[in-house]
Amino acid sequence: MARFRVQPTRTDKAIAGAISEYTTPTAERAAEVLTWGADEHVLCALALGWWLYSLNKDARQRRNSNHVLLTTIVTAILPHVLKTVFTQERPDRQTARGHLHGVPFSGKPLDAFPSGHAIHVGAIASAATVLPPEKRNVVWAIGGGLVLTRVLLLAHWMSDVVAGLAIGALTERLLRPVTAYGKNRGER
Repeated sequence: MARFRVQPTRTDKAIAGAISEYTTPTAERAAEVLTWGADEHVLCALALGWWLYSLNKDARQRRNSNHVLLTTIVTAILPHVLKTVFTQERPDRQTARGHLHGVPFSGKPLDAFPSGHAIHVGAIASAATVLPPEKRNVVWAIGGGLVLTRVLLLAHWMSDVVAGLAIGALTERLLRPVTAYGKNRGER
């Protein structure tokens, strides 16, 4: 059993309440499809595929693919470890009205904190800081949309998502010295 119980903020509750009242089954179905873009299984498969593709490429691409694969694996494991320490009820377990408007049940009832999807996106967004601004901004926009699906689905409170983004970014930055990612940015 988890040692620390995390409570949602008033803002978390207000956002979840508004979603419960105003969401639609169409919006919820769309969010259910889009949220797969930040799923650990999908991201691990993509990272492994890119790593395999990069084996015979130049040193920079191999270094980058090593970093992405290691970061993806670590951020796939980390939420499971953190959820043994922290417990928080998911917002979808606190609404009947939301379910009438199409909100599905997500994951285990007490596994809201932190958002694993947001941890993945935070790591990807942090890794994207070495990209040119136009590419970085695309990654950040897509990532922002992906993590908001977790709030729209009432799978997580907004604070779970913000914490997940921060944890993911910090994790990615801590792994940079291990993989030498971001070195020699001028290489193309």
